[in-house]
Amino acid sequence: MAYAKWIGGAVGWALGGPIGGVMGYWLGKMFSDDSLALDAGTGATNGHTGRGGRGGRSHARPTRAGDFALSMVVLSAAVMQADERVLKSELDYVKQFFRTNFGQATAEQLSLALREALKNPVDVRGVCMQIRANMPHAKRLLLLQYLYGIAQADGNVDPREVDLIRRMASALGISDKDRASIEAPFHSDKPDPYTVLEIGRDASDADIKKAYRRLALKFHPDKVRDMGEAYAKQAEARFLEVQEAYESLKKRRGFK
Repeated sequence: MAYAKWIGGAVGWALGGPIGGVMGYWLGKMFSDDSLALDAGTGATNGHTGRGGRGGRSHARPTRAGDFALSMVVLSAAVMQADERVLKSELDYVKQFFRTNFGQATAEQLSLALREALKNPVDVRGVCMQIRANMPHAKRLLLLQYLYGIAQADGNVDPREVDLIRRMASALGISDKDRASIEAPFHSDKPDPYTVLEIGRDASDADIKKAYRRLALKFHPDKVRDMGEAYAKQAEARFLEVQEAYESLKKRRGFK
């Protein structure tokens, strides 16, 4: 089956735990190979266990493209249901995102997964803690950026969606500064460059340069390129936001 071929080669730790619980029925239809037997208590397969230290920095196995995709699907469902209704504009945004970044065939698979996730209650904190324990920080930032895009899909960011995403960010181990920096462009076409660069207005020129170098490294597309060009493309959009904020302050203050 085409689904099993894609998912089977791309998913690791996301098969178990709270994510596997939400997607369990759908995943069960996709798999028949005993080598993919689940340990639902640990979110591990083949006898391996995922370990997450403080801040989720310890990873027994790498985050594969499918782990990220299933995390994206499950949290998408939670955000879409936050205002107690699933809007066509949100579905269209998610499906278009899938098509643009993964191609038509994979987009169809992910859309079916999303339909399954929307049928089931999502343990948001449990899912986020599973992601935090297994997914590197750079990829969690990318996931948060995507979720804000869903909230903005209908042109009106609902406070309930923003509140949920902020709670997700906390459970994902993302700092308030990082969260505010990612959130800012979704509230305005011209976000405050100081917020994007995670600095105060009293920052010196040297502080601005230092903040830019730090964030340019943090959000560089190469951080997620191991999962494929589709993810690197999404990261590049965030990298450009940081770059534009820096260029705006350079022009405003007149330094080089």
